[in-house]
Amino acid sequence: MSDLNDPRVLFAAERTLLAWSRTNAGLMAFGFLIDRAALIVQGARAARDAGFWIGLGFVLLGVVLSALSVVQYRRSIAGLRPREIPGLLGQPAGLHDARGRGAGVALAAYLALT
Repeated sequence: MSDLNDPRVLFAAERTLLAWSRTNAGLMAFGFLIDRAALIVQGARAARDAGFWIGLGFVLLGVVLSALSVVQYRRSIAGLRPREIPGLLGQPAGLHDARGRGAGVALAAYLALT
């Protein structure tokens, strides 16, 4: 439990979550880029090649790390006192990160089905 009684602790946790979200989005985009670059280099894809598997691996790594970052965020928020949580926050940052995980799962499904 935190003893700082300062709302900046919450904001630091949210900044950390958002930094992980950007990293995870970058991993997913890099996986998509690897898959599509392999497709361009090799022409029409006859079978699942290494570029596909490496690209899909990066996309799924981004999804898994996104879920783990939300778990860590929720653990850090659970230790805060009510005084450290400002009243007018709006939507929690974890909700936005959940949308990113959904986009990552959709991207992985798209890569697997094409």
